[in-house]
Amino acid sequence: MALLNIVKMGDNTLRKICRPVGSGKLTERTLRLLDDMRETLIDADGCGLAAPQVGVLRRIVLVLNEKEEILELIDPVIVDSEGEQEEIEGCLSVPGKWAYTRRPMKVTVEATNRNGERFTVTGEGLTARAFCHEIDHLDGKLFIDEAVHILTDEEVKKYIG
Repeated sequence: MALLNIVKMGDNTLRKICRPVGSGKLTERTLRLLDDMRETLIDADGCGLAAPQVGVLRRIVLVLNEKEEILELIDPVIVDSEGEQEEIEGCLSVPGKWAYTRRPMKVTVEATNRNGERFTVTGEGLTARAFCHEIDHLDGKLFIDEAVHILTDEEVKKYIG
């Protein structure tokens, strides 16, 4: 496994739409990417990581859930959502920026796992927000694009520390 470079805002990769991985047996390259993304996410102490954030235009995301488990989601699709939450959000690709975003409180995602099997997973609160945030990355969207309010430097010091 290897630590990958996290692409920062301004890099065109973050604004591109990712290609599906596709069904069937996953390649060694895809499995290695999943492992490397896991190591990178842990090292960066983030809540999620999408493949375009490491320069790969494939529909792959990792999300840390409420149980501190890293979920690997290949070709994820949000199939249901409910409720609403407005919370502070940040991004490993947009260091130093924080914003209030409006996201669903509960989100259900259908995806493929590393064994090529489709599954469904539901997350609430922070996990639901992370699902939405990371899947947005796959469509070239950043959390600041539709933020309710981008925090000023003074607000960051007050709320984030």
